Amino acid sequence: MTKPTNQSWGGRFSEPTDAFVARFTASVDFDQRLAEHDIRGSIAHATMLARVGVLSEAERDAIIGGLGEIAEEIARGEFAWSVPLEDVHMNIEARLTDKIGITGKKLHTGRSRNDQVATDIRLFLRDEIDVVDAELSRLREGLIELASREADTIMPGFTHLQTAQPVTFGHHLLAWQEMVARDQQRLADCRKRVNVMPLGAAALAGTTYPIDRHVTAELLGFDRPAENSLDAVSDRDFAIEFTAFASLLLMHLSRMSEELVLWTSAQFDFIDLPDRFCTGSSIMPQKKNPDVPELVRGKSGRVYGHLISLLTLMKSQPLAYNKDNQEDKEPLFDTLDTVKGCLRAFADMIPAIEAKPDNMRDAARRGFSTATDLADYLVRKGVAFRDAHEIVGQSVAYGIEQRKDLSEMSLDELRQFSDEIGDDVFEVLTLEGSVAARNHIGGTAPDQVRAAAQRARDDLARRPA
Repeated sequence: MTKPTNQSWGGRFSEPTDAFVARFTASVDFDQRLAEHDIRGSIAHATMLARVGVLSEAERDAIIGGLGEIAEEIARGEFAWSVPLEDVHMNIEARLTDKIGITGKKLHTGRSRNDQVATDIRLFLRDEIDVVDAELSRLREGLIELASREADTIMPGFTHLQTAQPVTFGHHLLAWQEMVARDQQRLADCRKRVNVMPLGAAALAGTTYPIDRHVTAELLGFDRPAENSLDAVSDRDFAIEFTAFASLLLMHLSRMSEELVLWTSAQFDFIDLPDRFCTGSSIMPQKKNPDVPELVRGKSGRVYGHLISLLTLMKSQPLAYNKDNQEDKEPLFDTLDTVKGCLRAFADMIPAIEAKPDNMRDAARRGFSTATDLADYLVRKGVAFRDAHEIVGQSVAYGIEQRKDLSEMSLDELRQFSDEIGDDVFEVLTLEGSVAARNHIGGTAPDQVRAAAQRARDDLARRPA
């Protein structure tokens, strides 16, 4: 009889795995970061097995004690990871058997590596989602507070990157806040589907042992066990969904980054970023480069790639588990690392932004940004909107020719386009009058901006810890 080639599955094999294949198929180099969650899942599994009588209390205690010692070894950096043992699960199980003997081999009763890894990833992702959620809250807080400070700071609003109408810097920042708030809602929704327990599905068809999956789910803080054993071990929708959330978040952060890059340029000069978030040039001494937003903008493509990778990974897999699924971890891990890094950078940077109100105001005065206000003024005087639109278009053409903004024209100059224009027109042609006139929920009036900021604060305060 040949000697088993692998302690977890080698009994049916007559020769050892090729050395290259062993390295090629091993995942321990990257999945060892699941060790804490693997141990947590194993402790819950052993506790449940003892409760239903599959393990004795003494066996349970020996397993839990050994796993605790292993966790300490890993934390101290003393654990020796082995590639021939393939993955984090077998490394920990083998070490447990070394420590407590044959009882260690009983831990795997009633489960498979298929449901074990699916459980570990969900436990890991659930914890990481909570970290990401906290950073999203911190970013939203920074945006809300900066928006409150800048509720009266006038700047140009743009469409097609052309001056459109005056807004306030606070109003613009709250638009960013809305993006992030939606991202946080999506993340909370994603967490609900992550928090379903696969353990107990075993390889694909459940187990004949009298396990109690509800006990294990409660011990691990899952909302419920997965309903179908085939789906439980092969589902990676939750990882794809998280990466889709991350792609949307990075798209939003990239849009914000683009505006930050523009606004720090000499051509706009709307804001200043602290030196600690910028770098210089090796050849041009005057340069101050907005590297943090530029790098965040670039990392969006990295996360998009991981989403496509996971979708492609799953698109042709038959039920149930396949070795392809080993490739789910690195895209997910890197997505998490990228998201946490980008959020930390933004949450630190946003509150430190310094606005340049004079430059913003000067920019808002250019480009006839109150033209729509003049059209609305004429409509209120009884002029049909299309006629008002034509009248204002003519006045803008005149302003371009004379190099005058609408607010710089005399009453006589304005009245040459319509007799309906009176002395009160200048109230709507000022930048302050323009933003204040849009005094409705979601509008640009400073009081509305402050009220919107308070509603956002209240929304954050209502979020569960």
